Amino acid sequence: MNLKTGSRLLVLALTVGTAGCSQRSEEIADHETVTLAAPIAVTPTPASDTVVKAVAASPGNRSEMPMVTVPAGEFIRGSQKTDDEGIQEQYGMAAPIYLDEYPQHKMILPAFKIDVYEVSNKQFKDFIIATDRALPYEWGHNGYGLTMKEASTMDIERLRKIGTDDFKLDMDTTKMSREALMTVMEKEQLKRDPFPVTGISWHYADVYCRWRGKRLPTEAEWEKAARGPNGFEFPWGNDWNAALTNTGDQDESEWEEGIAPVGSYPHNKSYYGAYDMAGNVWEWTADWYQPYPKSIYRSDNFGEKVKVIRGGGGGIGHYALSYFFRGATRQFAEPDMAGEDVGFRCAADL
Repeated sequence: MNLKTGSRLLVLALTVGTAGCSQRSEEIADHETVTLAAPIAVTPTPASDTVVKAVAASPGNRSEMPMVTVPAGEFIRGSQKTDDEGIQEQYGMAAPIYLDEYPQHKMILPAFKIDVYEVSNKQFKDFIIATDRALPYEWGHNGYGLTMKEASTMDIERLRKIGTDDFKLDMDTTKMSREALMTVMEKEQLKRDPFPVTGISWHYADVYCRWRGKRLPTEAEWEKAARGPNGFEFPWGNDWNAALTNTGDQDESEWEEGIAPVGSYPHNKSYYGAYDMAGNVWEWTADWYQPYPKSIYRSDNFGEKVKVIRGGGGGIGHYALSYFFRGATRQFAEPDMAGEDVGFRCAADL
C-alpha cells in the first residue's frame, strides 16, 4: 500500500468507522414533505482584480466556474434501504449503513445554482494568489505552490533541490539553468491545474466560496442536485456502473493517484447538469451532521461536531463499493480535517 492509498483509507475510516450506535424502527414514515426556507444570503469577501489566464480548454483550467440552475420544487430525500446483503459485517464497518438516511421523505427547496464541476487546483490557486493566503499543506511539498516569481529570485541550489525533492523531476537538476528548471516546473504545475483541489478543510472551502460570492451547498441542495427530482440512486440513474465514474480503484483506474481531472467522465452527469457528483472526491457541504426530521436513528456524532461530506471519493479495493457513491449516502468529517480525497464545489442563491 502506498502513502496515497493509506491516506484515502484513513479518510474512509474517519467517516465510516465513527458513525455511532443506532436504533431501528419497524415502521418508517414514507414520503413526508418538508419545506425549507430560502437559504441565508452570503455577503462575499471583495475579490482581487488579479486574473490568471487559463492555459487549456479543460474545465479545471478555467478561472471562472460555470454553474447550473436547480429549480425550486420538490425532491425525494433519503432512502428506505436496508443492509440485506450484510455489507456492514462483511467489510467491518463500525456502524450500520443506510439508517441515517431514514426516513425517506419529500422536501421542497427554493431555486439555487451549483457549480458544474468540483473546484480545481487552478481555481483554488487563483484564490491563494489573490488573497495571499497560506498554501494547502501538500502544495508546500509537491512544488505546486511555488510561483515562478519566487523561482526567478530563489537561490539556484535551493531551486534545484526543490526540483528534485518536491517536483520529483526525473532528470539531473544539479547543472540545470534557472530558465530550464522554471520551464520544466511550470509544465509540471500545468498538469496539476485541472485536478480537483483536495487537502482543504471545511473552513478553507467555506472562505473560498464566499470569496467567489457564493457559499457551500447545504446537504439538501447537494442531494437534490445529485439525484434530480426523481431521487435517482446515482447521478445518471438507478443502476450502478463503475465505468461511468472514478472510484479510485487502483486495479482499474488510469489515474496515478486515484483522482481524475474534473469533468473527465462525461456520463457522470446529474439530471441538472452537474458533473462528478458520484466518485472522484468527497465534497464538503455546509451542514453539520444531524438526524433527518422524525428520524429515530441515534448517533454520538449528531450535533455540531462534524460536517457532512457527500459523493464518494478515491475508495480503494473493497472500499470501492457502490454504497459510497449513492446520492443519498451520508458521511462526515471534522471541519478541521484536510483529507487527500475530500474537495468541494460551491452553490449560490438564484
